[in-house]
Amino acid sequence: MLENFPAGLGRAFRSARPGLCATLYYDAEISGDVAALTVTSPAFVHGGELPARYTEDGARISPPLAWRGVPGDAASVIVAIEDADSPTPAPLVHAIVWNLPASDGVIDEGAMRSEATEGEGLSMGKNSFMSAKYLPPDPPPGHGPHQYAFQVFALDHRPDLGSNPGRGRLIEHLRGRVLAKGLLIGVYERL
Repeated sequence: MLENFPAGLGRAFRSARPGLCATLYYDAEISGDVAALTVTSPAFVHGGELPARYTEDGARISPPLAWRGVPGDAASVIVAIEDADSPTPAPLVHAIVWNLPASDGVIDEGAMRSEATEGEGLSMGKNSFMSAKYLPPDPPPGHGPHQYAFQVFALDHRPDLGSNPGRGRLIEHLRGRVLAKGLLIGVYERL
């Protein structure tokens, strides 16, 4: 969708970005000082390049993720993917996966429903385009590197989020209920 965005316009708005501090992971009202989860992917390292395969320029499927360190008293796990560098007031939501088991876990490649795949039946919330699917990274050309925050939260309860919750609803159920959290950053840029 944004692959045809003029690179000159992308460069002009290069400083327009919310930043990592605006992601759910860094929101002190949501989790503050809690235990750490380790989040990894066999597809990329923390702070490394997100392979094009998982973006609008590739197969448009979700990358594989894994996490460990979920506390024994956790009741559920939520995964949220946000673009900290989107030219928007708040981070752009690429996926919300909720109702995951309260244990160390994995999400396989392509397991999240997307335009390219049916996925594996995960409970998904709304992305910023109001669709309960994985939204492949699609940064504007010339806007610079975008940091995609793959965030995992272990909660002390099993929230009733209804059908297809968005970021606002998710925040309500995360506030003060996070026992542990983890973060993996993948970087993608269009020149």
